[in-house]
Formats: sequence, C-alpha cells, structure tokens
Amino acid sequence: MPARSPFAAKAAENLVNIRARRPLVHNITNFVVMNYTANVLLAAGASPVMAHAAGEVEEMVGLAQSLVLNIGTLTDHWVEAMLLAGKRATSLGKPIVLDPVGAGATAMRTAAAARLLAETGIAVVRGNASEILALGDRQGGGRGVDAVHGVEQAAEAAGRLAVRLGTTLAVTGPVDLVTDGRRAVRVANGHPLMPAVTGTGCSATAIIGAFLAVDPDPLSAAATALAFFGIAGEMAGEKASGPGSLMIGMLDALYMLSPEELAARCRISGV
Repeated sequence: MPARSPFAAKAAENLVNIRARRPLVHNITNFVVMNYTANVLLAAGASPVMAHAAGEVEEMVGLAQSLVLNIGTLTDHWVEAMLLAGKRATSLGKPIVLDPVGAGATAMRTAAAARLLAETGIAVVRGNASEILALGDRQGGGRGVDAVHGVEQAAEAAGRLAVRLGTTLAVTGPVDLVTDGRRAVRVANGHPLMPAVTGTGCSATAIIGAFLAVDPDPLSAAATALAFFGIAGEMAGEKASGPGSLMIGMLDALYMLSPEELAARCRISGV
C-alpha cells in the first residue's frame, strides 16, 4: 500500500473548512465555462458569484473571500474590470488566482495576463505548460487554448518564473507541478477523460480559488485543490462511458467526496 501523502491531512482539513465556511468565490471568468464553474464550486461546498461589470466588481470583491480571474473570452472591458477587481482584492489582502487561458497564442491574451501579474497581487497562476511558458518569455505559444508543451518542458523554467513573478505556479497536465520557486510538489491525481471536457482546467482554477479562501499558503492551497479535483475526476471516470457522463459525474463526485477519502487517495509528492 503506498505511503500517504504528507499533504493528505491538509487536503482533508481544507475541504472540511470549505464546507463549513462556504466561502464566496468571486469569478470574472469566460462565457464558455461560467455555468459549469459555478456548479463545480457549489458541488465542492463553496459559494460562487459571477460578476464582471466594472461598476460592481470592487464592491463584490469586498464581500468575497477570494477572486478568480480567467481570460478565456476576454474583451478590453473585461480586462479593465479584472484590473479593478484585482487591485481592490490586493488592497484588502484577498487571494487572487489567475487562469491565463491561451496566453502565448495571441498578443492580446499575453499582454492581458502580463498586465494582471504586474498590477495586482496574484497568489496562484494555474495554466497549462504552454501558457505558463508564455508568461516567462512570451514565446510559449499554445494552439489556441490547447497546450503544445508538456509539464516537464516547463518544469525548470517554472521555478525561476515563480520567483521572478513572486507567485505560485500550478502547471497542470497528466501530472501537475506546483511551485513557488522555493518548494515544488507534483500532484498525480486525475483521469485521462478530463481533457475531453471543456472547462475542466478553468474549473480547477476556480477550485483553487475556494481552497485559497481557507488556506493562507498558496502552494498548499493549489496542490490540495488539484488533488481534490483530480480525485473527483478519477471517481467520475470509474463510471463514465464518455465525456458527457464524466462531466456530470464530476459534479456528483465533488459533492460526495469525503475528507477521509480525499486524504486516502491524495497523491501529492515532493519533487
């Protein structure tokens, strides 16, 4: 029987706290995933709000326990709203997670992600390897929003980039890498069908937002969130006949997954 992850107890503790506190997670996210992301957060035990109007985002951040910024279907107006929300969250000490969807694919996306990193206090960046590489040298370059690089190709650069940006990077793939430049862990939970469902990456980012609301350590929050989300994928994959049943099954699994089972199945290890 494999040894239990040293993060197992923390993962369980974080899940207990999310379900007890029901943190409000403010999402400025994309049209493609808005509904599914909200349902994922509800199933996990958090409380989602989707608000992107520039006139209310600063007020909404004041009510929330964390902020999720996702540039999947960005517009100039949404970028400005993200900056308003991000600056307000930073001033209030609220944690922010950024999903730089498609960074490196177009100049607009890459510039928007860079501006958010420069002007707000991002706690965690969750992206695929191509997106993360693009934040470092602006030459990562994905195929639209899909990665063309593997996690291992980004591993060495990610540690240096985390230090340079002063943030924690969660590079997701078959085995996820989470690093703040001083520490690095790998998360081996997940199911091969998960990439076949649009919004799984974006939903993982939102789950990190929920875990950040109860865990002040960004590396611990990101790693335990990805383990939780990955185990839900494993549970759904055991019964799924394809992407459609996996998508619905993940909502049920997120809702049903107990802290004890999370601790038992958590596969987080040091690099």
